[in-house]
Amino acid sequence: MNKSQIAREYFNKGMACSQAVALAFKDELGLSEDAILKLTIGYGGGFGRQRLVCGAVCGMTMVLSYLLSDGKDKLYIYKIIQQASAEVKEKIGSLICAELLENKVKVETSPTPDARTEEYYKKRPCGEIVEIIAEITDKYVKQYI
Repeated sequence: MNKSQIAREYFNKGMACSQAVALAFKDELGLSEDAILKLTIGYGGGFGRQRLVCGAVCGMTMVLSYLLSDGKDKLYIYKIIQQASAEVKEKIGSLICAELLENKVKVETSPTPDARTEEYYKKRPCGEIVEIIAEITDKYVKQYI
């Protein structure tokens, strides 16, 4: 399975979009699944379900920052994150969760997540978005490592 398929599988198992993208890279990150789940859970739903920056984009940013940066050179990693984000925006239209969900589901910001039902997965573009962002993340990981 490729990274986009792995990310989609995690999303379909109930993980937040941020968790799904990051978990697809758990071997490369060298972190436990539990650690990744804890590090990324708050980014789901666009920062704690506030519908701000897409959680999958946040997962991508975490993975690329961890794998490609030295933790000090902001210019280097900012350039990569901007390039990857531009590619995401070109492919899915926005980096903002609320805009991605607009006209598909009622955009709510309560902290209570929607139940993951068959209907949930049918209405939302999130599974496909997770796949696209995991694919872009993988491209950058392969390009720079």
